[in-house]
Amino acid sequence: MYPTPPEIERILVTSEQIEQRVAELAQQINQDYATVERLYIIGILKGAFIFLADLTRHLTIPHAVDFMALSSYGKTTVSGAVRILMDVREPLEGQHVLIVEDIVDSGHTLNYLTHLIHNRRPASLRTCVLVRKQRNGINVTVDYLGFTIPDVWVVGYGLDYADRFRTLPYVAELKREVYSQK
Repeated sequence: MYPTPPEIERILVTSEQIEQRVAELAQQINQDYATVERLYIIGILKGAFIFLADLTRHLTIPHAVDFMALSSYGKTTVSGAVRILMDVREPLEGQHVLIVEDIVDSGHTLNYLTHLIHNRRPASLRTCVLVRKQRNGINVTVDYLGFTIPDVWVVGYGLDYADRFRTLPYVAELKREVYSQK
């Protein structure tokens, strides 16, 4: 049993639930892309790295993995403008692209990213997201969704608060006093 840090309010999605859902998502992706020559998967750093690793280990279709790094929070809880910190290494025109993201919170980051990638003229573009918060925000399409969660600050399984708690094996709610102190 992994020890729960005292900053954690409650576990929202267990490691067992994640493992099962990731396998289901991969099975659906395998079916949906069974006829393509190669799927170009873009993991969004840093948050999606654990989800992406587990997801791609379940894929049986030909695929390549690349990364983008975007910033919208920094070390605060206030969402800001989206910035590209690192871009993909290949042209995306004509490729079947799957964006793998850790969370849809307000929807701003994924909305920005899908428009950016769409303008690079891929053959197809879909999104795969681990968790989506139940909240008002931009209505952005998520093609493959792991879990819908309450509108609380979450950490674990790649999700962090100020670069902490990212490697917890589950998704958990962070106690409000931890992030409201700053």
